[in-house]
Order: sequence, then structure tokens, then C-alpha cells
Amino acid sequence: MAAAAAPPYDRFAELKAFDETKAGVKGLADAGITELPRIFHAPPHLLHDHPTAAPGDPNFVFPIIDLAGGAWAEDPDKRKQIVAEIRDASANWGFFQVVNHGFPASLVSEMIAGAHRFFELDVDEKKQYYSHDMRKKVVHHSNLNIYTVQTVNWRDTIMFQMAPDPPETEEIPACCRDVVTEYSREILKFGELLFELLSEALGLRPNHLKEMGCAEGVNLLYNYYPACPQPEITLGTTQHADFGFISLLVQDRIGGLQVLHRDHWVDVVPDSEGIVVNIANLLQVMSNDEFTSVQHRAVVKSVGPRVSATAFFGVGYTSNPRVYGPIRELLSEENPPKYKETTIQDFVTQSYKQGLNGVSFLDILKLAKD
Repeated sequence: MAAAAAPPYDRFAELKAFDETKAGVKGLADAGITELPRIFHAPPHLLHDHPTAAPGDPNFVFPIIDLAGGAWAEDPDKRKQIVAEIRDASANWGFFQVVNHGFPASLVSEMIAGAHRFFELDVDEKKQYYSHDMRKKVVHHSNLNIYTVQTVNWRDTIMFQMAPDPPETEEIPACCRDVVTEYSREILKFGELLFELLSEALGLRPNHLKEMGCAEGVNLLYNYYPACPQPEITLGTTQHADFGFISLLVQDRIGGLQVLHRDHWVDVVPDSEGIVVNIANLLQVMSNDEFTSVQHRAVVKSVGPRVSATAFFGVGYTSNPRVYGPIRELLSEENPPKYKETTIQDFVTQSYKQGLNGVSFLDILKLAKD
């Protein structure tokens, strides 16, 4: 007698069953799975679209910029050197890492520890924060757009909308409340410093980007990547470019961040005291392509958990009605505007929608050439 045919694969049912546990990928890891559910299987073109640069390859040296502990502020020559390095990295890589930045190292360590404390809570404690409603100021989820993405990432997340209108104190989980609050306050100050240097790198007054409101809105995001039983067939974060002005990331020693440069994936070697700066889409628009926002992703490993914390400047800052486009002071007859103007809210909303369709909203905003 012929064997009965296997029932057809019901992807939606598998997605729904996973999502409704509200336990995330950590729940699967804690259960001791040895094979990933099919929803986590990434297609080969996402995994192997570009080769990975060999460690130490001199053609792929990720930019590291030494801020000299702030000494550049009183040293004009050092300031010019740092601004030039930022200009080069922002134009050619869209990423760089700053060291000797003066940001409290103990606060970075405690921020990472706070992520571990949250994700290691009992599932029932974490469930109260689990949601797909981005109108909330504190949202825990495993893949926000889980029902629409091509492949589910091996990653859990909690997001805090911290500025300009922070959540009530009691809305933030007690296990990380103090550090999230302090970190957001300090990262806003540090963001102002970076926008000052980025303004100068564009040839503008130091306060130009700050006066445009670039340092007013910030979301903090914890990502948690448990050890993966089959890291070769999935991703922690699918390749993408960030929406806002800049993103500032700190990661633990396990690492996993990769940046696309010259058609190669380049590993960003973790530095416990380094802060990774990412030029995001809206700053590319404002710079009229002088700065570039590039694709990046997170790979997973058989060891873990890996934790990262990212501050997104501009993302979620929906109350700001200001229109952003190429900065007028950068334009000329030889350098006409390349993009239409947009609000942050429309940019984020449309970028999200177009991203699901495999289209960059940057391309939608581009003005037609004469």
C-alpha cells in the first residue's frame, strides 16, 4: 500500500503557533531544539548573496576613529583630522566605530547586562510587554513583521521609545529600568556631539544638524540572539539599511554585525568600549548622497546568547512635522537636489512598506534626472 502523502506545509499556522507562545526564539533555545522550524530557513540568495571578506584583508579594514577622549575639542588640527576621517568613512562605508569617545564604559557594560536580565526573565513576566503594536512606547517581540517577511530571524527584541516623549517609568521593565533611562539620557548627549562632527564633515556649521532636530528623537533597541543549532541556514537580522538619521550600536564580545562594502560582507569586530556609528537613510537624503546608508545584517552563531543595544536617532519620531530633504547649503548648480522632501513619519512608514516589497524608499524619493 502506498504511503499517505505528507500534509501540505502550512506556513501561517507555524508562524501563528510560534508567535502565540510569546516566548520568542529564546523559548525554542531553552526547549533544546536541534533543528530550526521551517519559518527560520533563509533562502540561499539571502545567505550567500555576497562573499564574506577574509579577516585581516587590507582591502576591507573597517574604519575606527579615535576621538582622543575629547581632546580634539581644544586642538584644531586634531579636530580637522577627526572630521576628515568621519567624512571619508561616512562617504565610503556609511559606518565607522569610535573609540576613546568619553562615553562611560561602565554604562555600556550595564546596558548589555540589562538586556540579559530582561530576556532571562520568566516567559510569563516578559509576556506583558509582548506586542506588535508600535504605538506603544515599550514593545517586546520576536520579529515585529513576522507574518509578512520572507524568513523569520533568529532574534528577540525589546524596543523603548525614549525621546522626545519617554514612557512612564513603570512602563519600563524593572530589571533594566534604571540603565535604560540613564543610557538614553547619555546617548542623546553623545548623539549631539556626533551630529556636530557630522555637520562639520558636510562643511556646515557645527550646530546645523542639531538645529534641524536630528538629535531630538531616539528609540533604544535590545536585540537578543540565543545560540543557534543551525546558524548556517538562518540569519539574526536580514540585510537592511536603517531609516533615520544615524544609529549607534554597542555589542558584546560574541559579535555578528556585518556591513556590505564593495560587494563583500565585512565583519565588525566587537570592541567592548567601541560605539558603532551607522549613517541611516534620511541622512543620506539630507546630505544629497555625500554620505551613504548601506546594507548590513547580523549573522548568528552556535555560541551565545549574543546581545546588542542600538540607539536609533529619528526613527519613530512621528510627532515632528518638519520636512526633510537635501540640505540647501549643500546644493548648487553643479550639485542639484537628488531627492524629494519628506517627513520622518512618512519616510519611516513608506520605507517599511516598500521594504516588505523589496523596494527602497530612497529610490522612490529620488528625483528624475534631466
